[in-house]
Amino acid sequence: MTQMQYAISGKITDEMLQVAKDEQVSPEWLCYEIAQGTIVLPKNKHHSFKPKAIGKGLSVKINANIGTSPLRCNLNEELEKMNIAIKYGADAIMDLSTGGNLRHILKTIVSNSSVMVGTVPIYSVATKVLNEDLSGIENLDFEDVFTEIEEQAKIGVDFMTLHCGITKRSLTFLDNDKRIMGVVSRGGSIIRSWMMKNNAENPLYEQFDRVLDICETYDVTISLGDGLRPGANADATDRGQIAELLVLGELVERARKRGVQVMVEGPGHMLLDEIEANVKLMKKVCNNAPFYVLGPLTTDIAPGYDHIVGAIGGAIAAVAGADFLCYVTPAEHLSLPTIDDVKEGVIASKIAAHSANLVKNVAGARHLDYEMSVARKNLDWEKMFSLAIDPDKARQKRSMQTNHVDYCSMCGNLCAIKIDSQI
Repeated sequence: MTQMQYAISGKITDEMLQVAKDEQVSPEWLCYEIAQGTIVLPKNKHHSFKPKAIGKGLSVKINANIGTSPLRCNLNEELEKMNIAIKYGADAIMDLSTGGNLRHILKTIVSNSSVMVGTVPIYSVATKVLNEDLSGIENLDFEDVFTEIEEQAKIGVDFMTLHCGITKRSLTFLDNDKRIMGVVSRGGSIIRSWMMKNNAENPLYEQFDRVLDICETYDVTISLGDGLRPGANADATDRGQIAELLVLGELVERARKRGVQVMVEGPGHMLLDEIEANVKLMKKVCNNAPFYVLGPLTTDIAPGYDHIVGAIGGAIAAVAGADFLCYVTPAEHLSLPTIDDVKEGVIASKIAAHSANLVKNVAGARHLDYEMSVARKNLDWEKMFSLAIDPDKARQKRSMQTNHVDYCSMCGNLCAIKIDSQI
């Protein structure tokens, strides 16, 4: 049985008890919301780790993408990225590898990950088919895609991005509302190209029950991919994006009827004043399914600083109701991220998530800030370091001070806290 099926039957699992304890909520409430589909608890039956849940009334979670590319393939480096991401607060890892022995890479990441692991199965199949030859996309056999989904489920993947909402009909809305950037989702571009070259419907949509069969067997959470998400601010909230969202809303209901856990992915690039409306629209259309967003990225002109851009958009999205933030690194739009890029991306997203948690007043977030305020009032530097998202950087900055007085070198004898404490 899946976690959702257990919840529907009224059984509180060990995983639910662990999540309820960590989130400081009642197990009965958590069980009810999982049964309703407003919370997902991604945990494959073949993957052992401390579980976390995503959705209504819980702390905002963050994901870090790692993975090789054909131009840079170093498994040890990717494992180090994974460990750094987890150290600084990532709740999930996605293996998006497209270079090297993909099966071995995935098995190694799953077996070494202490958090949930996600994938995009069509990447593996397309990598084998294309092999640097984009003209061969029409030769992709979707039987291989379904086989890949099941093989990855057997390995222990906890959630999978599946682009099931791209249909012949949703593509007509995209075609009638021209974009600057077109389709920027890798999975979305692959499926759209295959559909057009073969004049066929998307098999992931046509055979969605087959997807449900696999995910139900292994309790894989479906992350309904936003294959038509905007890749430029000028393309946000267009007809193609909304047409796909309407399809995703229908698929959410079909998954829930089977007891298969499901969340929905969202944009992308969009202006600040469009984020709240997009989140609320998604929640309405998809009946409050957990929402997983990339960023959103609120400006297109900050290459090298897109982790900051993504954190700005992510904080606004999370306050509006988004539940899961996919990190953005400084390498976004430029290159495969380095280990340092991964660290910066995770920390930026962690700041965004925690900022939203403070507004939502969940999982003791406000208590952490209260403790930091008390430590600052007392000029208790060690306590401040222990509470910091990045203790190492905080300690490093403090150590640059040449003297060892209790106040910092910014204010010196004019330290307001020092003066105030003497009153």
